[in-house]
Amino acid sequence: MFCYQCEQTAKGTGCDKFGVCGKAPETSDLQDLLLYVAKGIGAVETRLRKMGQKNHEADIFVVEALFTTVTNVNFDNTRLIELIKKGEQILKNEVTKFESNSSEKLPQHCYFKLENDIDRQAENLNMAKDIEKFGPEAGGLYHLIIFGLKGMAAYADHAQVLGQEDDNVYAFFHETMDFLTKDSYTADELVGKSLKVGEVNIRVMELLDRANTGTYGHPEPTKIRISPLKGKSILVSGHDLKDLELLLKQTEGKGINIYTHGEMLPCNTYPGLKKYSHLVGNYGGAWQDQQKEFAEFPGAILMTTNCIQKPTDKYKHRIFTTGLVAWPDVTHIGKDKDFSPVINSALNEAGFENDGEEKFIWGGFGRNTVLSVADKVIEGVKAGAIKHFFLVGGCDGAKPGRNYYTDFTQMLPNDTIILTLACGKFRFNKLDFGTIGELPRLLDVGQCNDAFSAVKIALALADAFETDVNSLPLSLILSWYEQKAVVILLSLLHLGIKNMRMGPSMPAFIKPEVYKVLKDNFNLIPVTTPEQDIKDILGTDVELNNTY
Repeated sequence: MFCYQCEQTAKGTGCDKFGVCGKAPETSDLQDLLLYVAKGIGAVETRLRKMGQKNHEADIFVVEALFTTVTNVNFDNTRLIELIKKGEQILKNEVTKFESNSSEKLPQHCYFKLENDIDRQAENLNMAKDIEKFGPEAGGLYHLIIFGLKGMAAYADHAQVLGQEDDNVYAFFHETMDFLTKDSYTADELVGKSLKVGEVNIRVMELLDRANTGTYGHPEPTKIRISPLKGKSILVSGHDLKDLELLLKQTEGKGINIYTHGEMLPCNTYPGLKKYSHLVGNYGGAWQDQQKEFAEFPGAILMTTNCIQKPTDKYKHRIFTTGLVAWPDVTHIGKDKDFSPVINSALNEAGFENDGEEKFIWGGFGRNTVLSVADKVIEGVKAGAIKHFFLVGGCDGAKPGRNYYTDFTQMLPNDTIILTLACGKFRFNKLDFGTIGELPRLLDVGQCNDAFSAVKIALALADAFETDVNSLPLSLILSWYEQKAVVILLSLLHLGIKNMRMGPSMPAFIKPEVYKVLKDNFNLIPVTTPEQDIKDILGTDVELNNTY
C-alpha cells in the first residue's frame, strides 16, 4: 500500500505499512482497484456519451466509488469486493456496447478483471507507482485531481440522495476519470484540470445547497443544547441529513432522544429537522474524539457517512453504519433504511440517568441569515465597528498543531467577525466571543457541505462594496484533513481568491514544485503562529486580544 491523501499521513510523507486512519494494506489495495475500475468506466462512458448513449447506473457508480475511497469511509473488505465486482460487470457491459458500435481502442483500464491474488494485482496501481511513473511534481498534481474528485463525489452523492443531479456533472466525472488513464501529462494541463475540478465543484455545492435548503428550509439562528437530557438516546454522526430525518420519523413516540455529533451539529438549525421535538441537541465534538465520546455515550450510535474510526469494544455492539460508510463486523443498515436495529439497541441501553447542566451554543448562520442582515454588516464596516472578517474553518484532526486555530480566534481583536464552518469549529465554537452590535462575533455557517453558503456570503459582500473578494477586509484561514477540504481549496483557487492561509501543515502531495505554482499564482501561505499571522494580516501595530 501507499496512501498520502489525508493530513495525518505517516511522517508527513505517506502510509506504506498500515494507514494512520486504520486502513489495512488489503483495504488500501482494494480501494486502488476500485478507483482503477472507475477510471475504466469513465473512459468508456465518455465515448458512449459522444454516441448519445448514457447509463445512469454507471454515473452513480463512479460517484460512489470515489466517495467510498475518501478517508474514514469504508474499511470493510467484503463490501469493497462487492463494489469492485459490480463495477467490473458494468464495465464489461458498457465495453461490449461500445465495441459493437466502434473499432476505437479503449484504455487498458476498460478491460479490468478482478484476480484472486488481489495484492499482486494492486501492486502496480497504488499512488507510489504514479509518482514513479509521472515524477513527484506531475504525480502530486495527478493525485490533487483524484483527491479533488473524491471530495466532489462526496458532495454529489449527498445532493443525489435528496434528488438533485446534473448530467453535466456526471459527464465531467467521466471525462476526468478518462483523462486520468493517460500515460503522460504536462504540468500545465494538470494544473488546468485541477482548477476545472474546483469550478465544477461550485456547481455541485450549489446542487447540495439546493437539496438541503429545498428539503429542510434555510438554517436559522438557533440555540443548540450541548448537554444531555435524561432518557434513552441515539447519537447520529457523519453528514447525511436524510438519514437523520428518516431516523427521526422512525423514533417518533418511542421515548428516545436524538443527538447530533460532529458535522451533524448544524442539523439542529434546519426548520424541517428541528421541528422534531426529540431532536434535543448535540453531544460531543469533532470526529477524532469519537472513541472517547462514543464509549461514554449511553445509547446507540449511527454513522451516516465518512469520519468513522475503529470502534472499541466498549461500543462496537451498539454502533451502526449506513450508506457508503462501513467497518468490518459492524451492523450495516441497508438501502431500505430500516433503523429498527439502532432503535432496539437504544432501548436496551441505559440512556442518560439525569439531565446535564444546561449549556447552549448558537448555530444557523448560513447565507440566508447573514445576507438578511447584510445592511447591518455593511453599516458596521463603514462605521468602523467591524474592521475585518475572518473565515476560520475546515476539517479538524488528531495531529498536533491544531490548537493554532483556537489560539488564533481567541487572539483576534473584538472588532473582527469570525465566520466558521465544518468540524474545525469545534476547536473554538463553545467559547463566548461576544457581539458587535446585535451581531454575534462568531457566525457558524454550517457543515463543510455548506461551503457554498460561505462563498455566496463573500461574493455578496464584494458586490455590496463594489469590489472583488480579494479586496474585501476578509482573510481565509483554512484547516484541512481530507479530500473534501482539498476540493473546496480548488474551488476557491478557481474563483481567484488569493492570500489564503492553510494548515496545520501543507499536503504531502503538494510537492515544492507544485507549491511554487500555487504561491506564485495565488499566494497560498502555510500558517505560522497565530500572533505572526494576525499581525501580517492586520498590521504589526494591532493589539491582540488577551482576555481569554
